[in-house]
Amino acid sequence: MNLSKKKFYAVRKGKKTGIFNTWNECKIQVDGYSGAEYKSFTTIDEAKEYIEGNKVIISKNQENSIEAYVDGSYEHSLRAYGSGVVMIKDNIVQNTYSIKGEDESLVSMRNVAGEIEAAKIAMAYCISNNIENLTLYFDYEGIEKWCIGVWKTNKEGTKEYKKFYDSIKDKLNVKFVKVKAHSGDKYNEEADKLAKAAIGI
Repeated sequence: MNLSKKKFYAVRKGKKTGIFNTWNECKIQVDGYSGAEYKSFTTIDEAKEYIEGNKVIISKNQENSIEAYVDGSYEHSLRAYGSGVVMIKDNIVQNTYSIKGEDESLVSMRNVAGEIEAAKIAMAYCISNNIENLTLYFDYEGIEKWCIGVWKTNKEGTKEYKKFYDSIKDKLNVKFVKVKAHSGDKYNEEADKLAKAAIGI
């Protein structure tokens, strides 16, 4: 029987920073902490490097970073959801996506389905363009909570989302940033419009 590899949980920003041996210990430090930064590693050296040396790593790779604003919408009469994505680099819009979805397993999640799909589009864009750092702006907290395991994935759509994130998280460093919905944030509003346009709202 294969035992899963030992993991070290490094908390760079949280109630208490440092390296923890279990997810539960790590979770205590980051749960409810605004802007928490943490990651799991299979070696203690990598975990230390993340906490101590990461400033250097990030500044070296800063040009290999992008921002994405994502949002979702839903139209009950169509039983369809829309995903809106705005990809930005150096304050210049690189790409936008406005995509309609009608997957029966996701429809019950309404606009959340659109936002999940939008987050996946943004991450997939980074992977296919060899971008290492993504700052992901979203307004529904599940977008982050399902990925990092704070919320349980109990629906097909959320399970798929977590599975997708787990498959790319070693290649892409995602920084999750929650923004307030409809607060006048230019690109958040733009993502909202794109999500609505996808289903003709």
